[in-house]
Amino acid sequence: MGEPDDERIADLEARLWHDDPRFARGLHKGCPRRPREYRRGRAWLALALALAALVAGALVPNGLLLASGLVMTAIAVNLLDTRRRRLHRRRR
Repeated sequence: MGEPDDERIADLEARLWHDDPRFARGLHKGCPRRPREYRRGRAWLALALALAALVAGALVPNGLLLASGLVMTAIAVNLLDTRRRRLHRRRR
């Protein structure tokens, strides 16, 4: 490898450490972690809470709770959609 290749690799490594330090640390130690794109625990929790609010709003005739449950569900589903995030990153 020539000097320019080493610089490119160092640049890629620096960007990886900046973008997802947990993933980079795992690669460095030899026990890789899932990249940030595939960690969706918080999104699943948000979806569960949103669906609970939606069901509670439907059972108790409360339009405000039902509407907030619908909005929260839409936001949580948007968090789960990884394909849209990848397309957005490519455009940058």
